[in-house]
Amino acid sequence: MTTTPDTALDDIVPVADLTERLQALLEWIETQLWSVDVAIQLGVILAAFLPALIFGPRLRKLVQKATRRWMENPLFGRLCRALLILMTPLALYLVLTGVRVGFGAFERPTAVLEAAISLLTAWLVIRAVTLIIRSKFWSAVAFYIAWPIAALDVFGLLDDVIVQLQMLAIPLGETSEGEPVQLTVLDIVRSLIYFAALFWAASFATKAIDRQMEKSEELSPALRALISKTLGIALPIIAFVIALQLVGFNLATLAIFSGAVGIGIGLGLQQTVSNFAAGFTLLADKSIKPGDAIEIDGTFGWVTGMQSRYVSIRTRDGTELLIPNDHFIVNGVVNWSKSDRIVRLHAPFGVTYATRDLKAVQSLAEQAALTVDRVVSDRKPVCNVMEFGDSSVNLDLRFWIKDPENGQANVRSEVYLALWDALHEAGVEIPFPQRDIYIKQMPEPGAGTGSDA
Repeated sequence: MTTTPDTALDDIVPVADLTERLQALLEWIETQLWSVDVAIQLGVILAAFLPALIFGPRLRKLVQKATRRWMENPLFGRLCRALLILMTPLALYLVLTGVRVGFGAFERPTAVLEAAISLLTAWLVIRAVTLIIRSKFWSAVAFYIAWPIAALDVFGLLDDVIVQLQMLAIPLGETSEGEPVQLTVLDIVRSLIYFAALFWAASFATKAIDRQMEKSEELSPALRALISKTLGIALPIIAFVIALQLVGFNLATLAIFSGAVGIGIGLGLQQTVSNFAAGFTLLADKSIKPGDAIEIDGTFGWVTGMQSRYVSIRTRDGTELLIPNDHFIVNGVVNWSKSDRIVRLHAPFGVTYATRDLKAVQSLAEQAALTVDRVVSDRKPVCNVMEFGDSSVNLDLRFWIKDPENGQANVRSEVYLALWDALHEAGVEIPFPQRDIYIKQMPEPGAGTGSDA
């Protein structure tokens, strides 16, 4: 049996059906749109914008004055702000509704007015929801998905579009009973819509739980970060699985992709998976936690956040370092505030050999350290004689602080300034590198010079 090109095309795309629908649409446009009643309704809709633009701002001021006391509440504040933004469209809705009632009283056609009001109602509801949602991305997703669906439903085209989407399918094999398994475009669209809604709900729940955990004093920062990270990974996965279940997708077919996923993880995602695992390890063993003062690779900073892939560290210069989690496991880290926030710092210095009483210098240095506010007084500073150097007697002043997160160089500088003042007041000289040259015998005049004679 031979198949003509037209027949093959009809099997793929229903050309005849589409042609018939197009002709019916053109006939409807000629008979319905090009009429006096439709023109009057369109003119009224355009004219309704003028009173809406006039009374919308006035209505906004009245609502703003009435809801001023609710603005401080997080939830009601967002609702009130969304309501204020929508005052002009609401005024347009009220004007069109009043016009439709007037047309109905005089038994005039209102089909175009009703369609405009339905579209405006759907827009108002969708816009209000997107204004309440804080994320701009999810607000845009909700608007550009829900609005076309509402528009298609208003014009009665939603069922036809759904049928066409169901006809476009991707075969995925067969079940154990021999039944074909396929994934339609409608399933994909519905899954994306469900997943977007569920993912937003999961994000909202995670943020709400984080806020409650921050108020709890019983949970340590490391435990809060661990719970937050676990929820941040588990809830999106749960949302994805629920979205597939809602569309009736057979989860057993996901095994088809398990081999490709395994190869992808083995080849391209090794470092990512390693950072995920290292992140949980850091939180579980509490080696570092948000707020700790740490030193890694010679850089000092404070842990400001622990994400699933990296740790955020803010340095004293104000820069933000994003260091992968596995770097801490492999290379190690100096945690200045893990178990005890009291740490000891060193301030080495030297005095000349002309100094008579080194014990007095030691006592002077220890007292000078205690004059600095950040040096703790319950742990006495200690000044030790370290060595007899080339140009000086070298000492090491050791003192304790309990706030390493506030910096070390600054407090060491304050100790040096106090030590400088104390030594100068006591007349103790701080030496600088110097060399003494001794000449045992001066050479005789003319010695070592040669003669050409």
